Amino acid sequence: MRLYIIVAIAAIIPVIYVLNLTTQDNPPTSDIIDLQGSIPLGDADAPLTLLEWGDYQCTYCYRFHQSTLNTLKEQYVDTGTLRIIFYDFPLNGEDSALAAQASHCAADQGLYWKYHDVLYDNWAGERTGWITPLSLYGFALDAGLDISLYNDCINSEQHLEYVQKSYTESQNIGIDATPSFIITNGTYHVKIVGNQPYETFVNTIQSIVR
Repeated sequence: MRLYIIVAIAAIIPVIYVLNLTTQDNPPTSDIIDLQGSIPLGDADAPLTLLEWGDYQCTYCYRFHQSTLNTLKEQYVDTGTLRIIFYDFPLNGEDSALAAQASHCAADQGLYWKYHDVLYDNWAGERTGWITPLSLYGFALDAGLDISLYNDCINSEQHLEYVQKSYTESQNIGIDATPSFIITNGTYHVKIVGNQPYETFVNTIQSIVR
C-alpha cells in the first residue's frame, strides 16, 4: 500500500500542523515522495487515513496504543470511517529497528497487526533491554506465527533495508518525533505530534470528514 505525502511540512512545531496541499503554495509536484507503510488496518475505502510514525520502545507510542488507539478503532476504524497505516521510525536504535523487522516478518504471514499489538502489549520501557532476539521469538509464538518461516525471515534481515528507508524518508518529510500522525482525506492534511488527548483526534477527524 502506497501513499503520497508532501515533503513541505512547516518548520515551526506547534502541537498541530494544518496543511492544505491543494493550494498553489504547495503544488504536488517534485516535492512528493513515495512512502510505503504497513498493511492498512481498516476499510480500504475509508474516507480518512491516519498515518502513524512510531517506535516500539517509545513511551508515548505505547500510551497511545494502550488508550487512544483502542477508542479510535471502535469509533472510526470499525465503522469504516478511518483506516490506519503505521510507519517505522526507530528513534531508539538497533533494538527498535529489530522489532520493526520482526513486525514485517509477521506481515509476510498476514499477521502484522497481531504482532504489532503483541509488541506494544509487552512494552517494558525505553532502552531497557526488553527487545532481544529471544523475546521477539516469544512474541512470534504468542502471535501465532509459523516459527520456521519467522526464523528464516529475521535471521536473513530481509526487511532491514525497508526499515532503514522508512526512517530516512520519514525524516525527509519532516518527521522528527514519535508518535507523529497525519490525518488525511487525500487532499487536506493535519499533522498531530505526540500522544495528544483523544479529543484532539476526534476534533481533527470531524473537521476533515465534513
